Amino acid sequence: MAAEHHQHPLIAERIAKIEAIRQQGFNPYPYRYDRTHFAQEVVDQFEHLSESQENVRVCGRIMSLRRMGKASFCHLEDASGRIQIYIRRDDVGADVYNGLFKKLEVGDFLGAEGYAFTTKTGEKSIHAGAISVLCKSIHPLPEKWHGLKDKEIRYRQRYADLIMNPDVRRTFELRSRIIRETRLFMDGLHFLEVETPTLQPLYGGANARPFKTHLNALNIPLYLRIADELYLKRLIVGGFDRVYEICKDFRNEGMDRTHNPEFTMMEFYQAYADYYDMMNITEKLIQTVTQNVLGTLNITYQGMEIDLSTFHRAKWFDLIQTHTGFDTKSMDEAQLREVIHQLNETALELRTQFHQEHPNDSASQASVPEPIVVDDTMDRGHLLEEIFDVWVEPKLVQPTFVMDFPVENSPLAKKHRSDDKTVERFELYIANAEYANAFSELNDPIDQRERFEAQMGLKARGDEEAQVLDEDFLTAIEYGMPPTGGCGIGIDRLVMLLTDAPSIRDVLLFPMMRPLKGDENEPEAE
Repeated sequence: MAAEHHQHPLIAERIAKIEAIRQQGFNPYPYRYDRTHFAQEVVDQFEHLSESQENVRVCGRIMSLRRMGKASFCHLEDASGRIQIYIRRDDVGADVYNGLFKKLEVGDFLGAEGYAFTTKTGEKSIHAGAISVLCKSIHPLPEKWHGLKDKEIRYRQRYADLIMNPDVRRTFELRSRIIRETRLFMDGLHFLEVETPTLQPLYGGANARPFKTHLNALNIPLYLRIADELYLKRLIVGGFDRVYEICKDFRNEGMDRTHNPEFTMMEFYQAYADYYDMMNITEKLIQTVTQNVLGTLNITYQGMEIDLSTFHRAKWFDLIQTHTGFDTKSMDEAQLREVIHQLNETALELRTQFHQEHPNDSASQASVPEPIVVDDTMDRGHLLEEIFDVWVEPKLVQPTFVMDFPVENSPLAKKHRSDDKTVERFELYIANAEYANAFSELNDPIDQRERFEAQMGLKARGDEEAQVLDEDFLTAIEYGMPPTGGCGIGIDRLVMLLTDAPSIRDVLLFPMMRPLKGDENEPEAE
């Protein structure tokens, strides 16, 4: 494969130029370069630099190149922006100009030293008195890339995407700012940032299938964490009042617009608090981060106008009744299956009607409810969850705390203080997607054991995402865990919201991708 790669004529030509540069006495891969200014600093300080004729040294990748006999122009791009360089043979020397510069091209890294001046066309530039090659590239940059329309190539070759598309770089700069502002907010509330194990002997804290591996040293199975919840609660038991962690979680599940097997979450826990406290913190956190990063609380996400200055609150069962007409709160499994049958008939009628009225608008048909697919493994909680996901979630555009979930769906949350059919849990929805999940945490070890046992019953029915019984966690809360509120926030989804990114892949530097057929790095099947 490597030999075939180097047989490409453009690559072979560049390799030949590397050897020619070396023969002229220049090192195409030097060790360092003393930069005095970034490109944007030259632009920002241009008046002073041009008047003082102060010597500046800049460096970056050549992004455009225009040769005109004895003089040439090129644009260098660094992390801050671009600056034009004027290079004349008589200034840098004939040996450098002919033996080095003429062998450089777009994609190579160059260092330039000189003074700031304005060209006849009015462009702020640097008149170079000396230049240095800093890296001779072998692979040519794509021609007429314009940000790269093929998203799959963008995700697979993120390095090329970052080179050619400044907007992509800005997205990830914003991601870094969002995480930094999140930390500053939590630190300001006196939460302690901690680290918990990524490899765990038992997975827990969420309903999800784990990735499994094996530790040879102890000859035991281990799991990549699906959540850090149970370890953070152990720290509350141990005496920390407020803890948080921003970490990678891993779930062996499907991939779509909002899901990647590896993703970033922040979970935080506060002793002597409940889910109302978690709502207040979550609302203030998102408002503070948004205001500090974007300078406004009125944003647009994929064409939807979102007002983050106001967070609404609504109860889970009330929303289902509003959007389906069914009061499901007291229904058993058999009754819910009949409700779903009726909803499916309604969905088919709506989709048929929509298709007749809008035969050429297949994209908008996604707004019409789809029939719900059920199977024998689903208990009452799963059936209610399917109804909510299909008939309610697509209607939640403005920030809404959906409160008081069915007890079956929340094995780690306290039963509601005034209703034994629900638990004190909320999920935050914005722009038809979930952003946060929080509980008044269950701290009754007897109740917790019963909830875990119910989950094991679901696993016996074939539910691969049911939670496992964690004896060590039960032992921990048997020592006593004070009243506690806990919340998890999806960092990737928050970044999507604040950067108007349509897919989670747009906010992950290296998203999970299916290996290309014939990829030499793909391991052979066992």
